[in-house]
Amino acid sequence: MGWPAIPLVLLVVVLPTAWHGSLSSALTACLVASGLSLIWWRTHPRAVALTGGALWLLAAALGGHGWFPDLAFVIMALLSAVAALGFRSRWAGVFLAGYLVALFAVLHFMWGETNPVPLIIFGAPGFLAATVLRQRRETAEQLAARGRELDEERELFADLTLRHERARIAAELHDIIGHAISVMIIQAAAGQRLVDRDPAAAKQAFASIAESARQGRDDLQRLVDLLGGTSVDSPDLALIDEVVTRAARSGLDVSCRFEGSREGVPAPLAHLAFRVVQESLTNALRYAPGAAVRVAVSGSDRFLRVRVENEPARTDRPGVPGTGRGLTGLRERIQQEGGQLTAGPTEDGGWAVGAVIGRERRPA
Repeated sequence: MGWPAIPLVLLVVVLPTAWHGSLSSALTACLVASGLSLIWWRTHPRAVALTGGALWLLAAALGGHGWFPDLAFVIMALLSAVAALGFRSRWAGVFLAGYLVALFAVLHFMWGETNPVPLIIFGAPGFLAATVLRQRRETAEQLAARGRELDEERELFADLTLRHERARIAAELHDIIGHAISVMIIQAAAGQRLVDRDPAAAKQAFASIAESARQGRDDLQRLVDLLGGTSVDSPDLALIDEVVTRAARSGLDVSCRFEGSREGVPAPLAHLAFRVVQESLTNALRYAPGAAVRVAVSGSDRFLRVRVENEPARTDRPGVPGTGRGLTGLRERIQQEGGQLTAGPTEDGGWAVGAVIGRERRPA
């Protein structure tokens, strides 16, 4: 209401009391003060309800011995509405009930009034209307707060999704580029040593370099197509055969054994198994040149077990440093599929990588 309370007070209090000739009475002063308190109903509704209600009760008590302006009951109705706006539902009800009881007691003892219906008629409608208004306002505020929370969650989810995609792309690029470049560097170094004394072996080394470059290009193109939304063939366990065959052609002493069914393996599991074998063979080329490598893959359509074990190095390392992110990235991706990856030295000084990809079906 704010400043409109002033003309309201003039209309319902000052003019009737001036007409009656009681403008200078204490009753008029209490009613004027009670009505003017409505100016601050927006900022201090509870204080207005308590202070204005007390002043109105005092004026009702003073009016018990003489004349009382009937229009002043409008102020009482407005104070009931302010109480409903300022207090929560329970406390607003307590305030209104107590206020009406106190007012009825004043009117009963001072005026001899025995009918509470007029008080209820003036107090209850404004209280109920203000209660509905307050509840609508609180509901709107709650919905606005929930909307802000949803916007923040949406932004957080979008940020997490973006970071996850970036990490996935980085891992794929590491696997593709790291393997291809490692093979090319190792074969290039071998070709340089053999170019004079064994031209046929040097030619084979350069052929391996060309094959690794072509395979890396094809893998990059497949990744680009996938990121661009182009449909690509789903990976299967045949990729493991291919990477083992290429490693054998490059000079690595490697063998591969499959156990269980190779049909119906989900593409994500087959892709991760392929990456485990590829990363392990790349590390064997880097850190265990000349060593024999054994690959074993087993499982079903629900999970896969992969183990890649190499013997100790038989010749000097070619000096191709790794990034240290290959096995770490693989472990994170496998854990997201509910599996686990382990890596460490063997008893004979070699190295073994083991992975369980997916969730193994256990008997009930």
